[in-house]
Amino acid sequence: MSKLGNLGARLHRGEVGYDFVGNRKLWYGVSILITITAILGLTVRGLNMGIEFQGGAVFTTPKTSVSVAQTQTYAEEAAGHDAVVQELGTGGMRIQISGVDTGKSDAVKQQLAKDLKVDSEKINADLVGPSWGDQIANKAWQGLGIFLILVVIYLAIAFEWRMAIAAFVALIHDITITVGIYALVGFEVTPGTVIGLLTILGYSLYDTVVVFDSLKEQTKDITKQTRWTYSEIANRSINSTLVRSINTTVVALLPVAGLLFIGGGFLGAGMLNDISLSLFVGLAAGAYSSIFIATPLVADLKEREPQMKALKKRVLAKRAQTAQGEPVQAQDDDEEYVDEPEDAAPAVVGPRHQPASRNRGRGRPSGKRR
Repeated sequence: MSKLGNLGARLHRGEVGYDFVGNRKLWYGVSILITITAILGLTVRGLNMGIEFQGGAVFTTPKTSVSVAQTQTYAEEAAGHDAVVQELGTGGMRIQISGVDTGKSDAVKQQLAKDLKVDSEKINADLVGPSWGDQIANKAWQGLGIFLILVVIYLAIAFEWRMAIAAFVALIHDITITVGIYALVGFEVTPGTVIGLLTILGYSLYDTVVVFDSLKEQTKDITKQTRWTYSEIANRSINSTLVRSINTTVVALLPVAGLLFIGGGFLGAGMLNDISLSLFVGLAAGAYSSIFIATPLVADLKEREPQMKALKKRVLAKRAQTAQGEPVQAQDDDEEYVDEPEDAAPAVVGPRHQPASRNRGRGRPSGKRR
């Protein structure tokens, strides 16, 4: 078995692990700092919205000997607005200018043809009206809102409302960071960006649900035992799925990194940046939030319940008695949580349900119990 596979097995068995829940305040602080930075970037720099959202024109020229930088200068002088220029594989230019309406597009087209020394009839112009852009933006926000509402309803039904709240906070965390990165680097926001954003939210939700499902299974009848608190079992759930989360995240990030750094950066295919950046940042943020934010937040909310407070008190009292060498009266239901020794590290272990063949489907031996 590989070292990573062996580590995953040991994490699942509770032999090793990291106390994610116990150190949650540290990760909350890191997330707050990252979120504040993203919000400041969004407030100060703002988003570079594409013409699909604010209207404008896209001019595609035939092959020209003029450089990209010089073409951008010509376009901004002709239109009086900022321009985004990309060199195409044919040797032509794709010139995107916001704020150009139908009446002005012909004049800009003629001036570009003159500056670039090409035939104006060979320059293709595509116009996007501002009203259409506003409609697209509104539809994008509506789609995002509906997605978040459905997520909360599903998690509240499938798990419980505390997990729904934690997942919602994690998703908002991922959205804020991704949008803030777009503002800081100045990449253009296009419909492809929105598609990428919705994609990474679905991925983040999947990663979170995997941990929640493990947590739900391991905390069944938790109040009937006195070995582990809810936070300790929550931490076990994170550790048992940690290698899986890392593997799926790395595998997903590799092709996206190829699009972003090789396709968009090295090869100059800038049109790939609008979707690849949202995928790259969102996938990384989603994996982070599912481990460091969502599950620790669920543990925080659950530990506020009276029955969980009482359970924690009983667990600590039992451990204190064990440490002092006093005899401890075990509960019958603790038999279903017996695969680890009493002195195992509580931050990385949790309940172990016995196979059905050992607990169910057969009667107990007759006579006195040994």
